[in-house]
Amino acid sequence: MNDTKQNSNVYGIDNASENTRRCTLETITPLVQQINCLDLQQIGKICVEQIPTLINARFASLYILDEVSDMLHLENHNHPFLINNIVSLNQSNMSPMIAAVKNKDLIVTKNIERHTPLIIEKNSRKFTHNYKTNTCLIAPLICHNRVVGVLNLADKIDGNKFTNEDIAVVELFRQLVGASIGNIKLFDKTQRQAKTDGLTNLVNHRTFYEALEKELRRYQRYGGHLSVIMIDVDNLKKINDKLGHRAGDMAIKRVSRKIAACIRKIDTAARYGGDEFAIILPNTLLPEATVVAERMLNEVSTSPILWEREKIQISISVGVGQYDGRMSPEEVTRYSDQALYAAKQAGKNTVKVFETTPA
Repeated sequence: MNDTKQNSNVYGIDNASENTRRCTLETITPLVQQINCLDLQQIGKICVEQIPTLINARFASLYILDEVSDMLHLENHNHPFLINNIVSLNQSNMSPMIAAVKNKDLIVTKNIERHTPLIIEKNSRKFTHNYKTNTCLIAPLICHNRVVGVLNLADKIDGNKFTNEDIAVVELFRQLVGASIGNIKLFDKTQRQAKTDGLTNLVNHRTFYEALEKELRRYQRYGGHLSVIMIDVDNLKKINDKLGHRAGDMAIKRVSRKIAACIRKIDTAARYGGDEFAIILPNTLLPEATVVAERMLNEVSTSPILWEREKIQISISVGVGQYDGRMSPEEVTRYSDQALYAAKQAGKNTVKVFETTPA
């Protein structure tokens, strides 16, 4: 009788476990399908709204890693209180999140303030009073064995520790979310490479014309003017012939940096081709554009480069013009090029202005 009752309980537990597994799969499968996308906002929403419910976590936050700066940037969270928007991986206090990123390991703790081998100082957890429990799960998001972000899950609602089943669910999602974020980063990189010049990181010839056409359409509809600056590096062939193309590339990169330092965020600077650059200045009249052009000229001419202990003096010739929506992109660049040619003919290292807009 007792044996029968015991067997019956065992079967009951198995059935309950099977039902739980089936329910979990029915919940997880749609989320897996939704995560497999190139929409970071959708992924962030799932991470902070739906994944926490699977493991009964009260709070969640998603950070994306910028590998260039070694900074974690907050993408989404469901906290009703303030949390860090940016976390540096190079800070002196080794927090659990930083440790998780550096070790690529999932950290699960029942009491984060006593987590070993790390002892978390109270002054390094500014928001500890906002949490009801000390349960915490920190999941680095992995793509091709590289960390692309972090998903933090805190405050187990029932106050207990995270179970093995909870950990298994998070392990699954941290790989899936990591793969999707990695795909987004790869897609964005490919898009940038298609639009930018590899040597200077300025936009390329095609992207310049797309931006110019867009601006001209805007001025055709609403009125106004824009200015365009055309730049040519003086005597680049002599540098290439004397010191080699690597020295010439360094000269082009130096000029591109000086150009970028002289313009606003709304302006568009392009490597137009070879040793020629083009800059679009929206809502800019000719006198203002001329000041920008002269500043570029001065910045380049006063900044020689050093190549194999030899100082190379660089200069540029600059043409400037002001236009409205009545012109085509090809006309705009042609007239600005005429001004550039005039600067070359005038002895280089100078600025010439195209002042008359054709009817």
